[in-house]
Amino acid sequence: MVEIANRVKSIDLSLIRKMFESAGENAINLGIGEPDFNIPDNVKEAIIRALDENATHYTPNNGYEELKEAIVNKFSKENNIKKTTNDIMVTAGATEALYVCSQALFNKGDNVLVPNPGFLAYSSFVKLAEANPVEVTASMENGFKLKVEDVQEVIDKNTKALILNSPSNPTGAVIDKEDIKGIADLATDHDFMIISDEIYEKIIYGKKHYSPGAYSDNVITINGFSKTYAMTGLRVAYLAANESVNDELLKIHQNAVACASSISQKAAYEALTGPQDSVKAMVAEFNKRRDLIVSSLREMGHECTDCDGAFYAFPKVERPFDFVKAAAEAGVVCVPGAPFGSAGEDHVRMSYANSYENIEKAMDILKDLEY
Repeated sequence: MVEIANRVKSIDLSLIRKMFESAGENAINLGIGEPDFNIPDNVKEAIIRALDENATHYTPNNGYEELKEAIVNKFSKENNIKKTTNDIMVTAGATEALYVCSQALFNKGDNVLVPNPGFLAYSSFVKLAEANPVEVTASMENGFKLKVEDVQEVIDKNTKALILNSPSNPTGAVIDKEDIKGIADLATDHDFMIISDEIYEKIIYGKKHYSPGAYSDNVITINGFSKTYAMTGLRVAYLAANESVNDELLKIHQNAVACASSISQKAAYEALTGPQDSVKAMVAEFNKRRDLIVSSLREMGHECTDCDGAFYAFPKVERPFDFVKAAAEAGVVCVPGAPFGSAGEDHVRMSYANSYENIEKAMDILKDLEY
């Protein structure tokens, strides 16, 4: 049998997907990170128009020009990031954008700082590039928000990049402005790249999102449409990098996917430039669910942060793996926190991308859970 490459052996298949796929048919799923809403009607109509217009051919590698112009406008108005269309790449989801950055930037022996707790794929991307993931720990005492000093402590001469995520998966933490700016200043002073995953940017409650790209040129900003517009299956996102860097990223993108889906790009343009009422309604509903799940967990005696963004709660529980196993047997799927980093070992991730009624049922089950 042909031996598998070591870079593949170093990573595992997603535990989240395993939990989801092993769930009983009638289980309440608090495990998966996908909005339970459908795409907005105006986006559906844009897809139909695109099909009628036979927009089913290859697009330019970096994406349709009109979509890139809309992205540039979005960055300028909402994030105070000044870019041109030459700085923009439309990708097949934020996952591809992260993979492209990792393959283009990281060398064997480079140290890449990853949030702890953080999305478990970040370390996988680093390992696939044969670089070294280095955890930057955000404490629960600080609401799991990365602080400047957390990053400063782990920078060394081999630090090549930091992957940043605010609002955060799995904790829902939103990093404060002064820390975003301070971390951006560190990137400039120590000459490393920040890869800023901002896919949950619009799903935020009573806080404001800040982008490090507004404070440093050493930033690649990644965003997309999967979470804000419930367009997960359409696999379309984008990144913004300085043109000279973007030209190098294009080499990976060209050889991996050639271009993002033409139909999905048409949908993305409509999502970005059309009415935003559906986004506001979705976020308002998520906020109600957030309040329900956080208050319920606290009433059970589980310590839980406020979860100011995204759609995850990350409560501290005793014996998390036993908790998850017992919960699954009782009909509620959630995910142990350990795969998200060493700081997640005493935690469980629960997604509230499920109906209010189902979350109520799930909390009723969990409050009587014996494990």
